[in-house]
Amino acid sequence: MSAAPALAGPNPVQESPTIMTRTCALAALAFAALVAAGAPLSAHEYKAGAIAIDHPWSRATPKGANVAGGYLTLRNTGAEGDRLVSVTSDIAGRTEIHQMSVANGTMTMRPLPDGVDAPAHGEVAFKPGGYHVMFFDLKRPLAKGERFAGRLTFEKAGSVDVEFAVEAIGATAPGKDAPANAGAKDGHDH
Repeated sequence: MSAAPALAGPNPVQESPTIMTRTCALAALAFAALVAAGAPLSAHEYKAGAIAIDHPWSRATPKGANVAGGYLTLRNTGAEGDRLVSVTSDIAGRTEIHQMSVANGTMTMRPLPDGVDAPAHGEVAFKPGGYHVMFFDLKRPLAKGERFAGRLTFEKAGSVDVEFAVEAIGATAPGKDAPANAGAKDGHDH
């Protein structure tokens, strides 16, 4: 048996290793540009300046509901504080930043028209029973598994577009459905 004849001409892989180097460099530059532009860093993390926004989420709503809550975590990795001043979304007629608290056994919810501080090297959790976004005058019900667009605006870092992932009705955190006895609880927590 004779060996297969060698192909004539240069081997492009051996002759130009710079093609692979250039391709890797271009891919790295494209990734850096996306990160700098505030594109998602992972499946559900966003960045605006020194502020990282982790997993914006909401709960599915029953038919006829016209309000929903929104939750997320803000991490300020910078040396300067900032402030979340507004959240907007086309899913709602209007949005407000709110805080729930309990005083003397009474739960209260109040709007925060000046927004929420994001302290330097700090973290602020928007979660049921605490800080949250209220979506008023919903244009349609929210269904588990879908996502809807929102925009967060910071005093210093500017605006960043995010997507809120819709979890189950009564979910207590991203990926955590309501406990079996959730319907027996008094009150509510947006």
